[in-house]
Amino acid sequence: MSKIIITCAVTGSIHTPSMSPYLPVTTSEITEQALGAAEAGAAILHLHARDPETGKPSSLVEHFMGFLPRIKQASDAVLNISTGGSAVMTLDERLEAPKSAEPEMCSLNMGTMNFALYPAAERISEWKFDWEKPFLEESDDLVFKNTPRDIARILTELGNERGARFEFECYDLSHLYMLRHFADRGLVKPPFFIQFVFGVLGGMGPEPENLTHMKLIADKLFGDDYAFSVLAAGRHQIPLTTMAAAIGGHVRVGLEDSLTIARGRLATSNAEQVAKIRRIVEELGRELATPEEARAMLGLKGADRTAIR
Repeated sequence: MSKIIITCAVTGSIHTPSMSPYLPVTTSEITEQALGAAEAGAAILHLHARDPETGKPSSLVEHFMGFLPRIKQASDAVLNISTGGSAVMTLDERLEAPKSAEPEMCSLNMGTMNFALYPAAERISEWKFDWEKPFLEESDDLVFKNTPRDIARILTELGNERGARFEFECYDLSHLYMLRHFADRGLVKPPFFIQFVFGVLGGMGPEPENLTHMKLIADKLFGDDYAFSVLAAGRHQIPLTTMAAAIGGHVRVGLEDSLTIARGRLATSNAEQVAKIRRIVEELGRELATPEEARAMLGLKGADRTAIR
């Protein structure tokens, strides 16, 4: 099997500060936790920004630039900036930071979908900030919008014009066919790095059968032109990433995807999750890819060709 890439999704836009005291929200916290994850073995850092005063998901360039240069100066990890932002943001807002930073890599959700977070609100009794409860509860009427026109714009403005490669986030089988569509149109070229996403309410459920079927269809659609990675929400994170590693895939962990390290126990850092999956994949006989090896495997342009200084 090829070397395995560990991606760490450091903070995301789903979890709120009241869910865990360890969720990084300030510039210093995001920087420190990202660097800790890289030191623990993550070759790619998947990054969102937050308002450092409230922990609310942010699309502002100033918030991203509070930590991006600091991480780049202290680590050679691949910096992967979200184009998903938060489902409550407009596309223009979501693209503001990646267009400014011109990173090596961006995430790209391959379809419009329900993105339901409201069950989480029932598990919280004390809130740190006023925005959190309505943010979660109102997601019962929330649609994350990424139409074919939106996807084409992202591929053009970030890929063709700025040289970014993509982590194609596929929450459903249909998203694989959408990626094939854009490959056929010539808007994206191999190698494709496809992230199978499990356990988000509105997307695929976290059953092993769904993982094997996604790989089967991806093999048919993309042959040898792709590599796949797996992320799974909450308690399903480690079981499904372990399965992915065992069948030749790559893995993603991090506090964006799960706040726990074991049943009933919060993870105290992103590095703790990276260290756990690293131990597992190495015991399976997989060797970790360094950031430079990940760049070569995914055809990235290199950190020196970004606008992060």
